[in-house]
Amino acid sequence: MKRKTIIPAALVMTAVVAGGLFYLLHVRPLQEAVAAPIPPAPVPVVATTVAQHDVPVYLTGVGTVIAYNTDVVRAQIQGQIISINFTEGQNVHAGDLLAQIDPRPYQAMIDQYTGQLERDQAQLMNAQANQKRYNQLGNQGWATQQLVETQNAQVGELQGAIKTDQALIQASKVQLSYTQLTAPIDGVVGIRQIDIGNIISPSTASGLCVVTQIDPISLIFTLPETVLPQIQEQQEKTKGALKVLAYSQDNTIKLDEGELGLVNNEILQTTGSIQLKANFSNKGNRLWPGELVNARLLLDTRHNGLTIPAAVVQQGPKGPYAWVIKPDNTVAIRQIKVAQISDGQALIDSGLDANEQVVVDGQYKLQPGAHVQLLHGKAAEEAAAQDAMQAPIP
Repeated sequence: MKRKTIIPAALVMTAVVAGGLFYLLHVRPLQEAVAAPIPPAPVPVVATTVAQHDVPVYLTGVGTVIAYNTDVVRAQIQGQIISINFTEGQNVHAGDLLAQIDPRPYQAMIDQYTGQLERDQAQLMNAQANQKRYNQLGNQGWATQQLVETQNAQVGELQGAIKTDQALIQASKVQLSYTQLTAPIDGVVGIRQIDIGNIISPSTASGLCVVTQIDPISLIFTLPETVLPQIQEQQEKTKGALKVLAYSQDNTIKLDEGELGLVNNEILQTTGSIQLKANFSNKGNRLWPGELVNARLLLDTRHNGLTIPAAVVQQGPKGPYAWVIKPDNTVAIRQIKVAQISDGQALIDSGLDANEQVVVDGQYKLQPGAHVQLLHGKAAEEAAAQDAMQAPIP
């Protein structure tokens, strides 16, 4: 006969209580930790502050540099080139000798007409002496009136011949001066179009060379016709020439600073634009004829304007926006209105306040309400480089 094992009730109750405590203290917290969602890590970003200062307001356009003056050096007479007195690309001054045409034929003409003049002068002296004698004889009745008149006519004829000789000599001297081809203006000599020994004439289309004046120099650029009233208003306000800046094609190098010289007298109907001409001193020869440059017409200065780096400005379906960092380090999208972007800085018309923090790098990882971690120094540089590599190509 088997004996039954009897477990005391107190022992059973103790075991139940111990199991419950173990569950509450160890098992349940572990289950809750596994079931609870892990909060997302803060997004590392580079931030900047909305700055406030005076900002120049520009109207920008594309233009072409043109020479202030351009002159094709042409021959005014025909002859053989016997010397070239310049080097291609040389700076010359007005009046500098560029080439010499053989002067001998023209010098010979001067000598010929000079000889004729001396002959006619000698004949005139003889005719005047005869005229004096015939007049005396006529007064005494020893010479006929016809003889006296004939002698007077001969004197007048020789006087006219002398004037003709003098005019021919003067014209020949002018022709002789044309044998020297000189620079008509200050400037830079271009490619030589003719060599020594060749015949040049007024009909030689290419001439000897082209001299281009580049100091000063001009720039013709275009702007939309809609900005014409703004330009006219600013001209009336300033009572002076507006400033124009010339920049390289990539807008990274300031080439020169000049003044607006002309607003053209008509609008281009085909493009709806207006042509403007600016003049530059070009002392460093950084502007070159035919060069395509970006022109910036200084229209006004925005006092206490708000600016942010251009990289802050993002484009969305509703237009430009920026990621604004709130005091709790979360971000929000803010629609903004951009007045202009120049030299990597955006001038803001509305949407931001001075000293607000905005995200300048790392935007592509953000969602509204996301927490951010602000990077500084080397960490910011590394994040910017990584962001540039990972950002989608637009």
